[in-house]
Amino acid sequence: MLTENQSTRILHILDHSLPLHSGYAFRSHSILQAQRKRGWQPFALTSPKHEENWKVPGESDEEIDGFHYYRTGAVASLSIPFASELRVMKILARRTRELATRERPHVLHAHSSVLNALPAIWVGRSLSLPVVYEIRAFWEDAAVDHGTYRQGSWKYKMTRLLETLACRQAREVVVICQGLKYDLTSRGIPAHKISVVFNGINPDEFHACEPDAEYLRSWNLQGKTVVGFIGSFYRYEGLAMLVEVMSRLVVKNPDVVLLLVGGGEVEQELKKKISDHNLEEKVILPGRVPHERIPGVYALIDILVYPRYSMRLTELVTPLKPLEAMAMGKALVASDIGGHRELIQDGRNGFLFPAGNPLALAELLERLIENPALCRQVGAQGRAWVSQQHSWDRTTLVYNDVYARIREKFGGELKNENQLVSTP
Repeated sequence: MLTENQSTRILHILDHSLPLHSGYAFRSHSILQAQRKRGWQPFALTSPKHEENWKVPGESDEEIDGFHYYRTGAVASLSIPFASELRVMKILARRTRELATRERPHVLHAHSSVLNALPAIWVGRSLSLPVVYEIRAFWEDAAVDHGTYRQGSWKYKMTRLLETLACRQAREVVVICQGLKYDLTSRGIPAHKISVVFNGINPDEFHACEPDAEYLRSWNLQGKTVVGFIGSFYRYEGLAMLVEVMSRLVVKNPDVVLLLVGGGEVEQELKKKISDHNLEEKVILPGRVPHERIPGVYALIDILVYPRYSMRLTELVTPLKPLEAMAMGKALVASDIGGHRELIQDGRNGFLFPAGNPLALAELLERLIENPALCRQVGAQGRAWVSQQHSWDRTTLVYNDVYARIREKFGGELKNENQLVSTP
């Protein structure tokens, strides 16, 4: 098995990575850490999208926490439809081939989006290297939420077709949840080819701890009941609805405050809505905080809320943040979309309310604010569940089987210490 070969080298091809802070980047780094613990030698290459998001000139080879992160470099965008994407893929393929030729990985492991998968497949075919394609979300659905194009448009259908093609051509496919697997099988991708590597948490990083004393003072949270959200401010997160619910909560509960930690595309809209409802003293928007201080921020919050709206993206994909809240022993409230139902059992490790229903959310929050014992009980149950089921060490065990199947298909022998035997 590949797991028994201490020299097994895996090149992960990513959209972006640390030092950018995102769920995508943290999942990627956690995967590298878990694989290194098993004796493998993972390293990573980021696409030009990393520079596009980071907007800071960087080195072509960066070391983070002992891992090599190779960079592709920035690429100028073009106005012709799909011209920029094609350029990104060509340049990424060139960089992948250069790196694979020099570093000699056994496996090319491409992660969302399809802009990473297709270059990996081209290079894998050229160098006789197997390709794993790992899908975090479907690119076409994310584009719909961002307003890039409409669901059902020709661009949407084209992108969906490319995603399906990449899954057919990759040796193995990995997804982060059952919703994505069911969707791919409906497209004709064989179920035996698809493995689920769920999101996870690092128990050494996320566990019950003392509140961050500095933030407690500066945000004036002493003696308050804190309802909170930590994450990116995307429209589908439903934060505008949460602000509206807050205007109702404070009528009966004057000591309640809403803490929204993070930032993103709807930040200005949220500020306007807060002003419109005269909630400047009740809603705190501190912006993003350093990652190492996030556990101390969770410890400040009594109830975490994830009011995502129902859309194709949220119905299919499971988020990471609710797992962090559980690991911290916090009560969490979430909309009953498909991505949340995979993680949350109502009344056992969290609470669910009908998606898009502000009245139901307000009533649930009022009940929990009045019953802190129930919050502590469900928070403790959530912590036990996530520790048993969703540590990164446990969820990433699936890669053992993924890479073992590759070894079996390639004859079980290594060629010249670095290449697998036959052509995929």
